[in-house]
Amino acid sequence: MTLDGKLLARAKAALSAKKQSWEEELVRRTENVYRRNPKVRTIDNDIRTSMLDVIGIMLQKSGDVESSVSKIGDDNLYLQNERRKEIVAAGYSEDYLDMGFMCSKCEDTGFVGNTPCSCLMELYKAEQAKELSNMLSIGNETFENFRLDYYSDIPTSSGALSPRALMKIVYGNCVRYAETFGKASKNMFFTGAPGLGKTYLSACIAKVVFEKGHSVVYSTASQVFSTFEKAHFDRDEEAKEEKERLLGCELLILDDLGTEMTTSFTVSALYEIVNTRLTTGKKTIISTNLSVSDISARYSAQISSRIGGEYLTMQFYGEDIRILKNKNI
Repeated sequence: MTLDGKLLARAKAALSAKKQSWEEELVRRTENVYRRNPKVRTIDNDIRTSMLDVIGIMLQKSGDVESSVSKIGDDNLYLQNERRKEIVAAGYSEDYLDMGFMCSKCEDTGFVGNTPCSCLMELYKAEQAKELSNMLSIGNETFENFRLDYYSDIPTSSGALSPRALMKIVYGNCVRYAETFGKASKNMFFTGAPGLGKTYLSACIAKVVFEKGHSVVYSTASQVFSTFEKAHFDRDEEAKEEKERLLGCELLILDDLGTEMTTSFTVSALYEIVNTRLTTGKKTIISTNLSVSDISARYSAQISSRIGGEYLTMQFYGEDIRILKNKNI
């Protein structure tokens, strides 16, 4: 499972901010105690001095080091007990200043060895949810809310399946794809007229896959090509990082392919996306109103060949759902 570097950096920043707030809270509590009972400050100073004494004895290595360190240890225990009493005398619980770490597993570093700690992963998932929400700008797009009743149950010709029956198959494939997503998953090519649910089901897949911890990027073709242009022509560092993210995420959902202005550069960028992600084993879902043959005419035969040969085509059927919804208002 590959973590998204951009989101991981945000999660680390969020953890750092939480750690700073935690430390500031300890400072605030300490100052409150000191104001109410200055004896606690004196004891704290004595404890710090005793620790310095231990270091000095260990460095000098003269006399009975073990006995001297043991005596300081006993004195320190006495000071700790006195400190707790004085904190209580100030009107607080004896453990009021014993805040310790926010996370005992990683001691607030965010990592246990080289593995991200669960506390960091919680923040990562929160950043992932924000990112996906920003990208999709959607509300209740879930598999449970997908409605097949918008698709006609009347066969288009003798012996043919109805749009509803065909879309039930598409829907089932999308659910299975999301629930079983992994290295063995195929690439998907969603094709069909506007308003048939391509973006909706893409969003549903994105939600489920990212909730399983996979790195997901959902973007429109025009936004992706704009990023590639900035990275190439403007040498924009942020765009370069975003380009690497687009090429390296576990699942890229490229929505509305064909709505952008097609140029030699966009053709080259699309080829780089399709080819790079195929060769590195990354998974891609392309959503478009174009057919595979349209891809060949608009972009290139090389791109259509890769999509036709390496992607599972999902044909969407029916009438424009947006128009049907408006009729029912």
